[in-house]
Parts: sequence; structure tokens; C-alpha cells
Amino acid sequence: MKYLRITLILLCLVLVATSVYAAKPAKVTLHKSQVLSYNLAVEPETLDPAKSTGLSEARVQYASFEGLAIYGPNDVPVPGAAQKWTVSPDGKTYTFYLRKNAKWSNGDPVTAHDFEYAWKRLLDPKTAADYASNLYYVKNGEEYNTGKIKEDSQIGIQAKDDLTLVVTLNAPCSYFPALTIHPSLYPVNKKVVSANPDKWATDPKTYVTNGPFKLVNWVHHEKLEFAPNPYYWNKAKIKLDKLICYTIEEQSTGLTMFETDQLDLLDELPRQEIPRLASEKLIKYSSSINTYYYLFNTKKAPFNDARVRKALTMAIDRNLLVKYVTKAGEKPAFGFVPYGVPDATPESVFRTKGGNYFKDGDITQAKKLLAQAGYSDIKKFPAIEILYSTSETHKVIAEAIQEMWSKRLGIKVTLTNQEWKVYLQSREQGNFQVARASWVGDYVDPMTFLDLWVGNNGNNFSGWSNPQYDKLIDKAKSTADQKLRMQTLHQAEKLLMSEMPIAPIYFYTRPYLMKNWVKGLRYSSVGYIDFSGTYIIAH
Repeated sequence: MKYLRITLILLCLVLVATSVYAAKPAKVTLHKSQVLSYNLAVEPETLDPAKSTGLSEARVQYASFEGLAIYGPNDVPVPGAAQKWTVSPDGKTYTFYLRKNAKWSNGDPVTAHDFEYAWKRLLDPKTAADYASNLYYVKNGEEYNTGKIKEDSQIGIQAKDDLTLVVTLNAPCSYFPALTIHPSLYPVNKKVVSANPDKWATDPKTYVTNGPFKLVNWVHHEKLEFAPNPYYWNKAKIKLDKLICYTIEEQSTGLTMFETDQLDLLDELPRQEIPRLASEKLIKYSSSINTYYYLFNTKKAPFNDARVRKALTMAIDRNLLVKYVTKAGEKPAFGFVPYGVPDATPESVFRTKGGNYFKDGDITQAKKLLAQAGYSDIKKFPAIEILYSTSETHKVIAEAIQEMWSKRLGIKVTLTNQEWKVYLQSREQGNFQVARASWVGDYVDPMTFLDLWVGNNGNNFSGWSNPQYDKLIDKAKSTADQKLRMQTLHQAEKLLMSEMPIAPIYFYTRPYLMKNWVKGLRYSSVGYIDFSGTYIIAH
């Protein structure tokens, strides 16, 4: 999920690299207890890489699995399970060479056949994976997933031998190595998964992984515990003896645990406490490419009318929201692609070039649009419901938007919160009118935000589709001309914002609290946490 434009020379250096960054500095005294406690904040919906969709799940998977590539310094993809890769002159064929000493947590060797099995399983229509579209870049990947072809041997994914994976793409894709870092493209152990396809990822005994840590205990709705994977190819890098991920939803409880030294790391913070924590200089920030938005169910009236969707979007005062509600330095969102994503050149910014697509808190235009949609008498507008997942932050945001729509437009709004798993199911099944959502980039490119809204994307829960939009995304995916590709993506975003199946609200910052005795921990801009080089110094 991370793509940075780099020169061919730098890329070659990356491909031959075998060492791992962030080595432990010399002359430090390690604490006798190398245990790190972190609040994941939600109970994972599933830990199956082919079926999970949330950032919380991805954080667990990034600690316990390893893709062909991993994130290196500045989020540049560097070798992971693959010791190197090469690209054909036409940019369409990637050959990944796996490490001979890469092993699963049960001692089995990690092979190219594991990757082939996992990727084809992701594409298998029977898996019903929301992230199957991540492999639509691959030759016949979409055709197999949509049932146009039946034989998976026709997909451009082939284990040439135990250590060589050959991937054939439809068109050049400069960020494909970064895409292999996404959990959906992690390998799975065929023997383990095929023996228990529905429950292998629910039990620590069968949750066989190939990353730095292995799951050893899962107390549902309380915590997940991890120990170092003794068979990990780079196990010498691991300093932690245990990683504990709590699943405490109440942000105030998490903060209390941090302040009483029961947690070492916390990134779900009560919004009302952020000014105090900032004044005490306790808050740290990591880079982030993430958009917070509201999702309209365009299959249900009145949200099947773009004018209604636009009116509700325009009636939200984002500047007030980020100043008085979220309070963490977020930027109001007047488009969908966030800042921090380059345009045609590394020094250019896609959001800056694209600009704003609507005004903040434009009540006059919102009322005009509602009148055009047949609601000049607002009493005729039906009561609507905002759905959000249980979280103090989502709650206060929903309450603020409820008040804005009620007082500014005269619309009756109710709020419903659901536990994470139930909320995800409601969104996927279309059991909502308006739902909070967020999207963190899977890699650093506008495409990861914009191909989300093509009609057949498994993560598009809006019900909205537009053939012209889909053609623009296909066009952008089929060209290696960066200038043309970005022009096309700007056209796609403009079309998306003209029909508003979503209401962008703000672009995230990522505030977190971390004890000063924690060293070597890294956040990536897509939100993953690298615990592999983390250690605890004496305190």
C-alpha cells in the first residue's frame, strides 16, 4: 500500500537489499521485561487476510504475516518474504525470488506455491473477498473473479518453482511491489487453510503465519497476545518477548490505562482530552493518508438523488468540526484524495492540484438543492439515521453533524451505534442510510482512493456506480504515462464529487501516545505499525 516514485538507481538498490532497517542503537540498557501493551480498540472482525477489511485487522496481520515486500524507511517497499524482484522491460511481468530461510510459524517452508494459492484464493468467487480487486491488475484476475473464466491456471500468477513467483500484469503498474504489502496479498499455508477453511484464522493453534510474531492467545473482547515467531527468517531482529493488543473500545478507559502505565502505546484518544495532552507535550504524530467520510446508501430514497446527497454534504461545517470536535489538527476535506499523495511528479500534491469541489457549510446552496429535489417544504423530508461503529470519536462527530443537519436544514436525524463486527456487516449488506466510514490508502497513489468507487469494487458499499467513472479508472490503470494517468484520475474525482455518493469530512492526522521507554517502533503513512524492531529500555 505504499508507492513512492524513486529513481531507477534507488530502485535497484532496494531490490538487492537484504538487510533490515532500524537496528537497535548501541549502548542502551534493555528492560528485563520486553513486553509491549497496545490498545487495538476493536475486536477484529476476522484475521483471515483474504476476508479482513479494517485497519485494526491489518495492524495485527502486519505483525504476524509478511508479504513479498515490507515497508522500509520513508515507506519505500523493501524485500520481505522475497529477497528481491525483477521487472520485465515492458513493465508487465514481475518475478519475485523468495528467501530460502523463510518459514511458517509451524516450521514449514514458505514457498511461492503458498503465494499462488493465497492470491488465487483471494480471487476465487467463492471466497467473496472485498479486496479481490487488488489483483485485478493481474492478467485474467478480474475475469476469474467475475466468473468470465473458470480455470485459475489462466490467471497471471504462477509459482515457477518453490522459490520463484512470476506475476503477469495487464499493464505496467509502478506501485505493484507496494501493493504486495497489503494483507490481502499475504501468503497463507495451504495445508492449514484447506484443512479448516472457515475456522483456521480463529484459533491461535491453527493461525499459522510467516511474520515476526505469532498469535498465542485470544481472549475475545479483551485482548490478543503474540510471541516472537521462532521460525521467522529475521528472528534476530525481534527484541520483544510479548506483544499484547487490547480490544478496549472506550477511549477514556484506554487513556486511563496509559496514564497508569498499563498501556505503552495508544492511538485512540478521547477528543476532549487532546488539548490537555497536547499542552503537556505528550502527543506524537505520525504521517497519514486517510480520509474520514460519510457514506450514502444510494439505493435508498432520498439518497438516490444526487441533489440530496450534495445538500447534506454542503451543510456540514468542516472547519468548526475539526476545530471544536476532533481537535487533532485535521484538515477539512473538500475532495476525497487526501494531502500527502503525490501528483504526476513527486514534488507535486494531488489534492493541491485538484483543489476544492464544494464550499464549507454552504447552507444557501444546500437548501436550493433540496428544493430542486422536491423538498422546498422540508417537513416532507423523511427522518434519516446515521450509523457509526462504537467509538467516542465517531459518536461526537455524529452528534455534531446531527445538529448541523437538524438546525441548518430542519431535518430530523437519529443516531445508531453498533459494535465493530455488526457495523461492518450492516454496511456490507446495505442496512443503513448514512454510515460513517474512513479509508486509509493501501499505497501512496490516488488510485487507492479512487478505484474504491468503481461499480464492482468489493469495498464500495454506497450502491453507486457510473460507467463513465469506471472507464476513467480503467484508462488510468492502462497507461504508464504519469501525466495522462493523473489527468484521468483528476477527471474521475471531479465526477465522483459531482454525484456525491460520499461526503468527505476531514483528512486525518494520526495522534498517538507512547511511553518514552518504547524504542524502535514505526508507523507507516497507511497506518500499519511495525513492531518488529521495537524494544523496551530500562526505566
